[in-house]
Amino acid sequence: MMRKDVNKPKGKTSAYAFFVQTCREDQRKKNPEQSVNFAEFSKKCSEKWKGLTATDKKCFEDMAKADKVRYNREMSDYVPPKGYGRKGRKRKDPNAPKRPPSAFFVFCSEYRPSVKQQFPGLSIGDCAKKLGEMWSKLTQSEKQPYEEKAQKLREKYDRDMVAYRGGGTTYARNPGSSAQGGGGEEEEEDDGDDDEDEDDDDE
Repeated sequence: MMRKDVNKPKGKTSAYAFFVQTCREDQRKKNPEQSVNFAEFSKKCSEKWKGLTATDKKCFEDMAKADKVRYNREMSDYVPPKGYGRKGRKRKDPNAPKRPPSAFFVFCSEYRPSVKQQFPGLSIGDCAKKLGEMWSKLTQSEKQPYEEKAQKLREKYDRDMVAYRGGGTTYARNPGSSAQGGGGEEEEEDDGDDDEDEDDDDE
């Protein structure tokens, strides 16, 4: 999750958003003590907005255009601090060692082909979900071999990172050296993220 920079320029406000702000101010003036039901308020604003003529909307559209100019001007001068937002993120060095997979992803790399063979029409997300269900049904002793394999890959990664950070050029990637952790690991980790997201949605 990206951190939010409090100094980042405020986003552009649309014509409709300016209209809603005006409606809200009118509501507060008429009924300062009354609490607003936002669902009902939003519905009324939407209906009012649809009923406005092009002339009525023009003032709000002009406000939106002015705010867009303000936003573009402020953004042209804005430099996000390190670690904030996408522009502030450090670029990944393609020569850095690949992050090792977890026990679950080691399991996925082994069973994904058979799941795809068994369910040929399955999407990537559904395939990951199916693998997640299979993993959850395993006992601790059945998971143990995958955890041991993941631990070995983690130890190798730690050694590679020490060499990589130590001199930069002392670490050389060897695509053929990691039979278990070759090109498919990053895809497996992405699949795992999809799996977690889908599980969250199901809940």
